[in-house]
Amino acid sequence: MPSVAIAGTGLIGASIGLGLTRAGWDVTGWDPDPATLATVHEMGAIATAADSFDSLVAAADELVVLAGPPRAILEQIEVIETPALVIDVAGVKIDAVARAGGKRFIGTHPMAGREIRGPAGATPSLFRGATWVVTTNGAAAPDLEYVEGVLEQLGARPVRMTAGEHDAGVAMISHLPQVLATALVNEAADRTKTLELVAGSFRDLTRVAASDPAIWVDVLELNTPQVLAVIEDFRDRLGNVARALSEGDDDSIRAFLGRGREIRRGLAPGSVPVRVALADEPGELARVGRAFGTASVDVRDLQLRHAPHGGGGVLTVSVRPGEDAALRTALEDEGLLVLD
Repeated sequence: MPSVAIAGTGLIGASIGLGLTRAGWDVTGWDPDPATLATVHEMGAIATAADSFDSLVAAADELVVLAGPPRAILEQIEVIETPALVIDVAGVKIDAVARAGGKRFIGTHPMAGREIRGPAGATPSLFRGATWVVTTNGAAAPDLEYVEGVLEQLGARPVRMTAGEHDAGVAMISHLPQVLATALVNEAADRTKTLELVAGSFRDLTRVAASDPAIWVDVLELNTPQVLAVIEDFRDRLGNVARALSEGDDDSIRAFLGRGREIRRGLAPGSVPVRVALADEPGELARVGRAFGTASVDVRDLQLRHAPHGGGGVLTVSVRPGEDAALRTALEDEGLLVLD
């Protein structure tokens, strides 16, 4: 039975523990919060609870996962001494690999998470289908292959890159969206009655604004040069849009919107949305579930837009092209109102 020691049992650490336990690993965990450690032990994310970080590492002989907050991970990288392979999950990698020096260490980062902090949101399926970056800086080929094999057991898709490539990339696709989502929420809240108009597109665009600020302060500060660079680039792009609007340059606006549309379409497999109205009563989602079973469709995405003051909402189900007719029929046979 392979063994792993996990330092930090919040959302990511507990999800790793659940996934590897399911895959047949012997999981030992430690967390600075005894209550959190007790919770993950009770939920089956770890088989054994260590009483300190030092005792966790001392007993490790195969793999150690540093899964705490970013600054805690950096401190642990500097002091850890073990023959076992050490990996981390911090969202910034240049500093992590630099602090590792010549240690047997590989910096990694799962591109998955939730707004819920702590083990309450943990699930063994958190990483299923997600990209998981594996940095190559100073890493031996056998260790890289070993780590990739572990990540595949969690359902992730390992992608190799350097620490610099990672930090520049996440500054654009993760850190800038966090800043923008938070700025949008704050801006809307400062405008009288604007939040009363909020609908699905605004909620989707600002979802990450609900993330834990404590984690993001560390991430943004640790990746400051890269974040500042993408903010400047984005400011220039918005400036170009503002200039085109002020000059009435319809062609530039059309090209800007059209390019964005085509790029976004290419980010996800083709799908067809089916919208169904849900009443505010028990059993509505159960009827949707039965319809899924009857139609045997491949559900690509689900989005539920609640009515602003109760009274049900609209569920949008995205399925493969050609499967929407079967789903519509199955939903209607369950007595549900299919829109459009």
